[in-house]
Amino acid sequence: MTAQLAPLGQEFDQGLLGRQCWLELKNGDRIELPVERWTDGCVQGDTVLLDGCAGPTLDIGCGPGRLTTALAERGVAALGVDSSPTAVRLTHQRGGIALLRNVFDRLPGEGRWHHALLADGNIGIGGDPVALLRRIGDLLAPGGDAMVELDPPGQGLRHDRVRLHPNPAGTWFTWAWVGADAIAEVAARAGFRVAWTTSRGHRWFARLERS
Repeated sequence: MTAQLAPLGQEFDQGLLGRQCWLELKNGDRIELPVERWTDGCVQGDTVLLDGCAGPTLDIGCGPGRLTTALAERGVAALGVDSSPTAVRLTHQRGGIALLRNVFDRLPGEGRWHHALLADGNIGIGGDPVALLRRIGDLLAPGGDAMVELDPPGQGLRHDRVRLHPNPAGTWFTWAWVGADAIAEVAARAGFRVAWTTSRGHRWFARLERS
């Protein structure tokens, strides 16, 4: 199956290259994207994700590959997946392995991955976190888990139409945000349970186990 994913045009590639970009919501609100985090080495909170991965790991929406590469440097087999050619190229330049692929398309090792990463808000891919987590369940081996970055508690589950800037003519697409207070219900609907949630600085994380 294939879900609608965010269009990956020149404006998003600017963010992957470290230039300022943001999401515009339909009501005119603006959400800055953490481009410095994408392009730096590992930053505060990343160790929560990295320490949770002891076996073969899929980094979904890997961006420029900071986590994919960090896992490889730890001796963990890691594969980045991204639908942006720029993201895949940058991951390769860092020494990581990445595929140009939609996560809903066929991927190597389906049903055999020990861990899946959804960092930097990528649980919002496609605008339907339940469908995305169900897809991840298909990718994981029995006993596998998903390491997920969340919004802070109090945010709940939100969906909205957004477009990427600085391109004012950008295409509108659906994105989602899951607060730490909403992950248990979202996970249960997708066949997971929450093993734990934690925070580092302003970032929130959860480990989801297949139920």
